[in-house]
Amino acid sequence: MAFQIINSIISWFLKKRKHQIELFLKYPTNVQEEVLIDLINKAKNTKFGIKKEFIKIKNYTDFSLNIKIQQYETFEPLIKRCRGGEQNLFWPTQIKWFAKSSGTTNAKSKFIPVSDDALENCHLKAGKDMLCLYINNNPDTQLFTGKSLRLGGSSDVYHDNGSHFGDLSAIITENLPFWADFSSAPSQQIALMSEWETKMDAIINETIHENITSLVGVPSWMLVLLNRVLEKTGKDNILEVWPNLEVYFHGGVNFNPYRKQYEKLIPKIDFKYYEIYNASEGFFAIQDRNGSEELLLMLDYGIFYEFIPMNKYNAEDSIAIPLSEVKKEINYAILITTNGGLWRYLIGDTVKFTSTTPYRIKITGRTKHHINVFGEELIIENAEEALRLACEKTNATISEYTVGPIFMNGKEKGGHEWIIEFIKKPKNIEEFTEFLDNALKAINSDYETKRYLDMTLMLPKIKIAKKDLFYNWLKKKDKLGGQNKVPRLSNSRAFIEELLEL
Repeated sequence: MAFQIINSIISWFLKKRKHQIELFLKYPTNVQEEVLIDLINKAKNTKFGIKKEFIKIKNYTDFSLNIKIQQYETFEPLIKRCRGGEQNLFWPTQIKWFAKSSGTTNAKSKFIPVSDDALENCHLKAGKDMLCLYINNNPDTQLFTGKSLRLGGSSDVYHDNGSHFGDLSAIITENLPFWADFSSAPSQQIALMSEWETKMDAIINETIHENITSLVGVPSWMLVLLNRVLEKTGKDNILEVWPNLEVYFHGGVNFNPYRKQYEKLIPKIDFKYYEIYNASEGFFAIQDRNGSEELLLMLDYGIFYEFIPMNKYNAEDSIAIPLSEVKKEINYAILITTNGGLWRYLIGDTVKFTSTTPYRIKITGRTKHHINVFGEELIIENAEEALRLACEKTNATISEYTVGPIFMNGKEKGGHEWIIEFIKKPKNIEEFTEFLDNALKAINSDYETKRYLDMTLMLPKIKIAKKDLFYNWLKKKDKLGGQNKVPRLSNSRAFIEELLEL
């Protein structure tokens, strides 16, 4: 009875936010303009604000003319100074937290500033909104009669010159409100363990006897955890361990390659999957409808958005447009200005708008993670849809993959080399390859042109990976954990060659 009362109280509290969400749904342009002017006014007396004459900026046109588009490398000198103890450089309040991010296994780490404003009004606010939207769509939810199993990344927090840095998940864990910690598992002590394999065992031992009602984490790593839960308990599916499980909140990688595996592990017709889109730089979008594959762009988190059409993308020399000018079904790079002190910052992600009333998006990939060696413009969205179709045709299931180019050599034509780790292999890999190739042709006209009569691109070359190849590769690079990802597409052969060596 007590748990039912707690469930009702927390649900009522979270549902109230829906009225504010409806405000930016109704007036998106006004809300975004207010966000921009508020950010400019707050930071006008910072060193960056004085140098860029924020005091003269009255509107978006002034803003875009005064401030150049920036990538991490451009902004890094200021971040280094801030980590060294200098304050009021690019944001007026003290910044003591930095989210260490290396994206998809790049060697060089980035340190993204996380201000108290960004923590409170973006990351933590978004966590509450995720629950708010879910509860409004599912009024009979029993979410808070049990606990949420959160699987974060590496949870070490390091200290340097009075600042702290670590994975974003570690920073959020350190700053969770008391009620969130009360309703979550594992305990903070286990969540902050650093060694991944030991942490996984500890999470399982602590949670298998809990009433887990929801899951939160990256699909690839959550899948590893759930399979280990079944190994540990000897059960046939996850519902035999946690019968009241009702929703999985996921993000970080495309869910579609994992969907069938989850449906097998959690055989419940009305089980819900809710996607979120967050990064070290901010929390951007949340699935706002049951069963949808679109994400609602959240416009009042202290983030001002701009977009660069990918067909005109030229990194820092690109020309951006505000949210009010975007069109549906065009691939855009995202540019953000945030309450963490990032100004016109390229985060490296690409999206397409599926709707502009309200603004809903699909994540399509990364600005740097595509293959365009031969003019084929292959993006992650293409690759994953083609894989889905090929798996459907051949009754195959994959766990991980990566793709790199085969460069032209003398008279030898170029191509794409795929390394795929199958959970269930196709009976005939040649047939699978043909289905994959035909799907890519149907999805991507540039690819189809280059494949015409094998004139530029040859048929894809597929290497079947041995079991746990990608897991062992990440382990070797000390990249096990929730926020580390396998690079899907690359214009170089660096990842392919490392995997082939293993």
